[in-house]
Amino acid sequence: MKLFISAAFCIAAVQAQSFVDSLSFGHQSRISPNNDAIPGWDLGGDQYRPQILSDKIILTPPYPGHTRGSLWAQRPVSDPEWIAEFQFRANGPERGGGNLQLWYTRDGQAKIGTSSIYTVGPFDGLALTIDTHSGKGGSVRGFLNDGTTDYKSHTNVDSLAFGHCDYPYRNLGRPSVLRVRHTNAGLEVTVDDKLCFMTNKVALPAGNTFGVTAATPDTPDSFEVFKFLVWSLQSGSTSQAQAPPSQQQGNQQPIYNQQNSGSQYSEDKPASFYTTSAQQFEDLHVRLQLINKASNTMLRELTGLRSKQEERHQELLRSFISKDHYANLDARLQRIEAILQGIQRDVQGKDYQDRFAQLQEALKSSHLSLTESLQTSIYSMIAASTPRMGLFVFVLIAFQVMLAGSYIIYKKRRANMPKKFL
Repeated sequence: MKLFISAAFCIAAVQAQSFVDSLSFGHQSRISPNNDAIPGWDLGGDQYRPQILSDKIILTPPYPGHTRGSLWAQRPVSDPEWIAEFQFRANGPERGGGNLQLWYTRDGQAKIGTSSIYTVGPFDGLALTIDTHSGKGGSVRGFLNDGTTDYKSHTNVDSLAFGHCDYPYRNLGRPSVLRVRHTNAGLEVTVDDKLCFMTNKVALPAGNTFGVTAATPDTPDSFEVFKFLVWSLQSGSTSQAQAPPSQQQGNQQPIYNQQNSGSQYSEDKPASFYTTSAQQFEDLHVRLQLINKASNTMLRELTGLRSKQEERHQELLRSFISKDHYANLDARLQRIEAILQGIQRDVQGKDYQDRFAQLQEALKSSHLSLTESLQTSIYSMIAASTPRMGLFVFVLIAFQVMLAGSYIIYKKRRANMPKKFL
């Protein structure tokens, strides 16, 4: 029963999401119908103009360094509760560097442009920075500003982060998925479906604009953007009407409380640790958020599994043997079985001992005749190939006669030759 209630709650939560096509790209077969612009977005760059390909946008190239690129939505977000999904990839040499920012700010294109978190002036909103901060393998950090802090002139920008997590994003060979969820309950940031950080101390107003900027040093990283998807949350349980009075009075100004907002999910603690009702409520709220997220993930996986099962079922139905074919096959098998049974009865009902004896006698006689004929053939072949002795004696005598005649002729010539006296 509990599982059914959780599934029903997840289905209702998914149905409350509304996809915002005007603020999204990358969800179709091509990012843009042309390579000059993206509908609903403005591109900008410093020393380089972002390149639009069929499936991605190259914000900064792998060569040369010291380049900047930016993407800014032309329309602001009209709902206070939303989900943004950002897919990116960073490729570069072993010691390459740079930073990538996801912005949700007011007047971002005019006040931020192509700036990074280290070169931006006063801004009003949220910034998520992805870089190799402090020599680590990579991290995702969150920054807030109400328009009063000048980050460019600040002595230690890194200390202003209100939440972070380690994430080695470089040279993964695949896109990384950064998802930001903002509701009246707070802000939640996940990377590759794993929680990065969350806080219930942050409330962002509607009317801000999404943007993406990237900057590279001498040895650059190539930052590529694949998708940017936005959903509007219209759930009645998290509507703006239920916001606290302090938020309703100043609806157009963000509420920033960074005292304890930098904490991530804490480890499990015993029940005695929570001494006040506020702590118990906060722990219960965090656990409910975890359950809600796990349920949503389970629902997505179940939906995908169901679609795959339907496809496999349809494929099996298409490739299944027809009824007539099955009947013909069954009839053939029955005939084969009847023939095999007849052969078995024939073999078991007759005595083949006499026939086997006759066959053995036939084999023996064939063997004897074959042996005799083979011996006769071998003898005849040896006799035919042996040389005749009469011919050999005749040749020997003729050779001796020829030698004797040659000697006699030589002696006669020698005797008839004139003699010479000195």
